Amino acid sequence: MTRRKPTIIDVAEHAGVSKSLVSLALRGSTGVKTETRQHILTVAQALGYRSNTWARNLAQGRSGMIGVLLNDIASAYHTDIAQGIDAAASTVGLTAILSHGHRDEETLTARLDHMQDLGADGIIVVSAALNPDHLAAAATRTPIVVVGRPATVPDTVGSVWNNDELGARLAVEHLAGLGHTRIAHLSGSPRPASRARLASFHTTMTELALAEPHQVFHGAHALIHAMTDVATARTAPTAVFASNDRRAAKLHAAALDAGLRIPDDLAIVGYDNTELATLLRPQLTSVDQPRRDMGQRALHTLVDMMGGQPPRRDVVEPRLIARGSTLPGTNTPPATRTTP
Repeated sequence: MTRRKPTIIDVAEHAGVSKSLVSLALRGSTGVKTETRQHILTVAQALGYRSNTWARNLAQGRSGMIGVLLNDIASAYHTDIAQGIDAAASTVGLTAILSHGHRDEETLTARLDHMQDLGADGIIVVSAALNPDHLAAAATRTPIVVVGRPATVPDTVGSVWNNDELGARLAVEHLAGLGHTRIAHLSGSPRPASRARLASFHTTMTELALAEPHQVFHGAHALIHAMTDVATARTAPTAVFASNDRRAAKLHAAALDAGLRIPDDLAIVGYDNTELATLLRPQLTSVDQPRRDMGQRALHTLVDMMGGQPPRRDVVEPRLIARGSTLPGTNTPPATRTTP
């Protein structure tokens, strides 16, 4: 038996609002409160509702297309955000056109201009590489939302990013709560998110009166050498907060190769909670940033801006997923922590 397609009436009933309000929300009307719109869009997406907006787009002179610029579609971080954007876009009758592989500012700028020339109704940029001045200039032509943590966001551009300071605090406090005092940081690239995590690492270590000086390493092998060298072993870290899961995985492998036991000799916390975290043995404790939700929020913000509403700054809260790389003998479902 063929399942009946959900209608706008179904969305209204499940959302507890009127049919006309659902219609306004799906059209991007400025007369609908942001919270109400997001609730309606979430319900519509859960029901699998798809609006037929082709005729309306034609009448309004819109393309029905939004551009999405990504650094690397092979990255779990970017893939999950893109999936969130695409799922939310289809709910409101928009088609997301992805363009990826743009790590440098020049290429990203060229692709942004190209998306505008193609007639995109709005653009979501999942990168911190764009020059703020060019971003501001582009925003005068097309509504733009940035996902991630750029160094500077023009007032005319919407943004969604993860609370990196809280994420780093959760990692350090988790390790300190397990009795570790010599906690090191395995630093990442100089991008804004990594710098924010490093700064919060230092702040939290100081507030908790943990070992001085704070140990920061830029490579897994340098850290392992510090642990295994006789001259430095007594002051070497017993726990590490890595700037992302990939760096944590490299450290995980290097530690095992050196004969160290995880977490007995070295406890490790990653960041991003990608699929990689569950493939390692023991599994990796990691700070989870809700990437699909970030993509959905970015799309909702973009739709609001396309409807005439001002840009928003949306900061999402991470949580820590505790697994075997910090908890000895853990074979039970992972624990979560959401507040410092």
